[in-house]
Amino acid sequence: MTNDIMTLDRFDAAILTVLAEDGRISITDLAKRIGLSKSPTQARLRRLEEQHVILGYRALLNPIRLGLDHVAFVEVRLSDTREAALRAFNMAVARVPEIEQAHMIAGNFDYLLKVRTRDMTAYRRFLGETISSLPHVENTSTYVAMEAVKEVMLAEGT
Repeated sequence: MTNDIMTLDRFDAAILTVLAEDGRISITDLAKRIGLSKSPTQARLRRLEEQHVILGYRALLNPIRLGLDHVAFVEVRLSDTREAALRAFNMAVARVPEIEQAHMIAGNFDYLLKVRTRDMTAYRRFLGETISSLPHVENTSTYVAMEAVKEVMLAEGT
């Protein structure tokens, strides 16, 4: 696998668009939607998977229905930003299911985390027991989301 940007033709782009909407679509229906026969569609799909344009398929869960509607964004400043410290923090974050996203940031703090919990009480406990004990965490600032506009649209199917 290379990190080169792949050039997509209109059929590849159509495959990706359709799969982003419905990852469970059959090859036959996918072929009809993009205007190719089944065999070339299947070959293109296999190539997109092999070249890691398509990373996988998964169920999209509705966190609200699962009782996980408290979302907080957490700025994290580390006490040490040498490579070994960053690696230790990254590995620890990867093991925590409540942390949905973690991004290294160029700015006044080092990481921005998206954390999902049941409620504020669960978040306060999670902050004190888990985030604060991650390697090299010096301090944090929390921003609570009032409404997840795009997630709400996905969850409602609109």
